[in-house]
Amino acid sequence: MTLRNFPVWRKPRHHLDAEDANDHVHWVELFFDLVHVVTIFMLGNFLSNHLDISGFLVFSGMFLAVFFAWADSSVYNSLYISTDIPHRTIMAFQIVTMMVIAAAIPEVLEGGWVYFALGYAFNRALTAYLYWRARRVGAETTSLAAEQGRNFFILAGLFALSAVLPRPLAYWVFGAGIVLIQLQYMLPRIGTLRFERFSPRLHHISERFGLLMLILLGEGFFKLVVTLSQKSISLVGPDTLVNFIMGGLSLFALAWIYFDCVGNAQPKSQKTAFIVTYWLTHIAIMWSAVLVGVALAGEVYVGFMEPYPLGYGMIGNIGLVVFLGSLWILQHVVEGRDTTRRYHSAGVRVFGIVVTLLLFAIFPYVPSVVGNLVWGIALFSQVAVPFYRAVQDEIR
Repeated sequence: MTLRNFPVWRKPRHHLDAEDANDHVHWVELFFDLVHVVTIFMLGNFLSNHLDISGFLVFSGMFLAVFFAWADSSVYNSLYISTDIPHRTIMAFQIVTMMVIAAAIPEVLEGGWVYFALGYAFNRALTAYLYWRARRVGAETTSLAAEQGRNFFILAGLFALSAVLPRPLAYWVFGAGIVLIQLQYMLPRIGTLRFERFSPRLHHISERFGLLMLILLGEGFFKLVVTLSQKSISLVGPDTLVNFIMGGLSLFALAWIYFDCVGNAQPKSQKTAFIVTYWLTHIAIMWSAVLVGVALAGEVYVGFMEPYPLGYGMIGNIGLVVFLGSLWILQHVVEGRDTTRRYHSAGVRVFGIVVTLLLFAIFPYVPSVVGNLVWGIALFSQVAVPFYRAVQDEIR
């Protein structure tokens, strides 16, 4: 191996120009994903402490911001392969910005806002610099990298401005920046989706989505365990322990159906409609996974006979409906899951959604044992019915 081929000297290259391109996720990207374990946990804690409409909206806005910070980095790393020292240094500073953002989340409605907005601005500026560097070293022959670098530098300035503006104006400016992140990709004729070389390694992206889903659902386990440990496992009754176990099994079932149906599968076409649907639906399903993970912490606060906590129950039902609906859409967007679609049919998804909507209407008025039973029917039918159909096919 010559010195220039040593990983720490490999400058950015577009994957279409690299002979040794592959879809594997680099360790630097995995480390970046790991930081989001903390960030998502802090988001979940914020939602747990603000179970009202205002808190729900603020949580959703912060989730989108955090998701885009992760996703924009993932898109860049899917387009341009780089493992050299400058790239690693930039990624290290991006990790630090996420640390600041995560630490600011609990106080984002107070003094933490300035740190959240400035941390996000620096994160956007570093993304801009990644694209600018790709253009400077000759990794991009079109104006793609230059436009992306320009767009993210402008957005970084907008987010920095929101840190010093009075509130609520600051929130509106920040929210406008979040919308512009998506528009700079998707606007007809001027968005970067128009470039032929805006062609991320789709399997690489799908693998990153799968890893993030594991992180999001894993946070649900973490929150369940922390909640029970804070309450003290020795002080709760056997009914609460049963509820606790029910929560863990529910999270496992969500992972089961996601990875059986769409996990690690790439869009069946490079057409813009498929890519945009795949992208936006993944935002929805990731958001819903966090909602469910937070909601299941409510299992620790009740025995069999008390109604499920109102705030937790509402976000849990919303989360499950959105999760199943998003999964239904994604099944028709990804490739290579024809057999799975036959077992995980539209009827199965509709059944789960309808039962969850029924539960949404009745859970405040029934004991949690009844609510958990109905929840279990809605969720575990998504595993049991496809499994039964597969067994029947095998018998025939």
